[in-house]
Amino acid sequence: MRNIRVWDLPTRLFHWLLVVAVVGLVVTGNIGGNAMVWHFRLGYFVGSLVAFRLIWGFVGGHWSRFSSFLYAPRATVAYLRGQAAPAHLVGHNPLGAFSVFALLGLLAAQVATGLMSDDEIANAGPLTRFVSEQTVSLATRYHADIGKLLLIVLVALHVLAIAFYAWKKHVNLVRPMVLGDKAVDDGQALPASRDNAPVRLLAAVIFAVCAAGMAWVASLG
Repeated sequence: MRNIRVWDLPTRLFHWLLVVAVVGLVVTGNIGGNAMVWHFRLGYFVGSLVAFRLIWGFVGGHWSRFSSFLYAPRATVAYLRGQAAPAHLVGHNPLGAFSVFALLGLLAAQVATGLMSDDEIANAGPLTRFVSEQTVSLATRYHADIGKLLLIVLVALHVLAIAFYAWKKHVNLVRPMVLGDKAVDDGQALPASRDNAPVRLLAAVIFAVCAAGMAWVASLG
C-alpha cells in the first residue's frame, strides 16, 4: 500500500469552511433579528466558496476536477451492482459525485434567491431592486422554505452516507478530507493531485477574485 494526495489543501479548506458557514446560516436564519447581519455575511461567503469550487473543478488537483467524477450512467449502474472501478475507491464514487453536484446546485440556488429575497420587515437582498415583485416573492419563498429544506435534507443524507461507509464498509471518508491522503494498492496506477505552493497560491487568487465579485454584488444593495 502507498499513500497518494487525493484532496489538495484548497479543496479541504473549501469543504470545512463550507460546513461551518452552512451551519452558521441555518442558525442565524432561524434566530432572525440582529443575527440576520451575520446571515447575510455568511451568505456572501458561501457564494464566494461556491464560485471558487466551480472554477476549481476545472483547474484544481486531479481528484477535485469535475472530469474525475463525471460518470456515465453505465458506470453508476455498475457501481450500484458492486462493480466499483479503482477510481471509485479513491476520489468521489458515482453516488458521492451526485451529492457534490446536487449540493453545489442547491447552494448556488440558495445564494441566488437570497440575493433577491425580501422578508418585508428589515432585510432585503441587494438584487431585489433589479427584479420584479413577483420574482422577489418567488425567490423569498424558495429561499426561506423550499431551498432551505432541500439543503438540510441533502446535508443529512451526506452525513448518513459517511456514517454508513464507516460502519458497514469500514471506509473512513473523513480522514482523507482532513489530511488529504488516501492509501491505495501499489499496483494501481492512480495519479496524485497537485498540492504544491503554486497550486495553493492559484487557489488563493481565485478565491480572492470570487470574494471581490460577491462584495461588488453586496454593494449593489
